[in-house]
Amino acid sequence: MYERFRAIARVVKPHGRKGEVVTVCVDGLPSLVRAGLEVAVVPPALGDGRWHVVDACSDGGRSGQLVALSGATTLGDAEGLVGKTLLARASDLPADLALHDASALVGREVRVEGTDECGWIEEIMVGPANDAWCVRTPAGEVILPVIDEVVSALPESGPITLRVPDGLTWPGGKDGL
Repeated sequence: MYERFRAIARVVKPHGRKGEVVTVCVDGLPSLVRAGLEVAVVPPALGDGRWHVVDACSDGGRSGQLVALSGATTLGDAEGLVGKTLLARASDLPADLALHDASALVGREVRVEGTDECGWIEEIMVGPANDAWCVRTPAGEVILPVIDEVVSALPESGPITLRVPDGLTWPGGKDGL
């Protein structure tokens, strides 16, 4: 059986002389690189190993995560990783990753629980506390926080059911539907 892999970060620059690198998230995903995670570096350099274990990483900020990979111990090693992508096994990633995956969510239909109100996800905005979905409806646009009280489940296909929180007006509808 084949394993599924997911691109989670891109190496943007070396950092220091001990082989550490700075990575940034790809495809609008949250920071997924963590200590102990086994990652594949693609494309691999000839003669070098493709697989590495994340020895250490920072929490990540606006400028990216500082990451130490097994086997990368010199500035030269780190420079050789610049421009490469880190892949992780899908089974090693968080179960709620689909809630943050812009490539899979943009364009998906949403429906308001208990009504015939609908729309589609137009954009995903990444925030420090939680993401927000910009939902386009026939009557306008609404921005909804991606929290359990609003999005309780994410089906693999079909419309996503939403609960509109009190105090929020659905375009063309009532307050807090």
